[in-house]
Amino acid sequence: MRFHFREATSVFRKTLPFVLLQFAIGVVFAIVGVVYLGLVAWLAIRFFWGDGGWSLLVAGAVMLIGLASFAFVWRLVQRYVLYLVKAGHIAVIAHIVEEGEVPENQLSYGTSQVKTYFKSASALWGLDMVIDAVLKQLTSAVARVQNLLPVPLPGQLQTLLKLLQKSIVLAVGYLDNAILAYLFVDRHPNPWRSARDGVVLYGKTWKPVLGSTIVIVFGMYALAFVLLTLLAPVAAVIDVLPTSLEIFSWLFIAGLVAVVHTGLLKPWVKTVVITTFLIEQRGYTPDSETMAWIEERSNRFSELVEKAESDEYVEEDRQQPDGKPEVIGEA
Repeated sequence: MRFHFREATSVFRKTLPFVLLQFAIGVVFAIVGVVYLGLVAWLAIRFFWGDGGWSLLVAGAVMLIGLASFAFVWRLVQRYVLYLVKAGHIAVIAHIVEEGEVPENQLSYGTSQVKTYFKSASALWGLDMVIDAVLKQLTSAVARVQNLLPVPLPGQLQTLLKLLQKSIVLAVGYLDNAILAYLFVDRHPNPWRSARDGVVLYGKTWKPVLGSTIVIVFGMYALAFVLLTLLAPVAAVIDVLPTSLEIFSWLFIAGLVAVVHTGLLKPWVKTVVITTFLIEQRGYTPDSETMAWIEERSNRFSELVEKAESDEYVEEDRQQPDGKPEVIGEA
């Protein structure tokens, strides 16, 4: 199995405008989150924290409501703001991998590509949810650790077995990015058809693509262990602070970790997965045999197939600047 980390890292560096944009958005909301949650925690402790009993329950309820409300707002931001930025980044990654060049004004290019194929953020979100469901079902069916190992593991190694299976689950969470990237490579006017074909091509190349992603997941495990080790002396220092400052400090650390993870680490992982898939799928074509193989392992795949064969999403009057019909892909 060949890894494409070097090529992917090169592509990642070339898309720094998108990476920095995502990082900046993450920083803004991390600051807002730290201030907001810190204020909620301070109010709960200041006005509701008493000697015990009901006061503790009320303080806990206030903090939970504050956390839930912020999580709800963050979810909306992810879906309607960050998700479009993420899709634009995917379009630029796909262009660089396939064309070998960086588009001029990549922020404008990525945005225009997303608007070309999706009328709204909800349409993109809905397609991605179906892709994600199909990939989870397919991968869980073909990549069970018990089936991949030549011999059963003894009882004392069952923890390792569970860790491997958990790594596969986490890895699948990145694979939908690769299928979305294929949409911008295939350039068919019906994005559901491109998604169907992309999933079929993943069915042909799942071993190297999933294998590379699992290696990255294990690397993230190692990084998390290192970070936890480094936080030990920090925790000792914070422990001597007053309760309100201690809570604020931990919120700040959590926000910093979340920003680095969301704004830098995840875009790099996304780039690796997309680059690996787009390189590995070259030379393959979607075929009915693989489609049938996937249908046997994913009941959500039929939804992709049905919409892929629908004319609802085909815009026949799409024009190029010169007024001639634009040829995006074969019908």
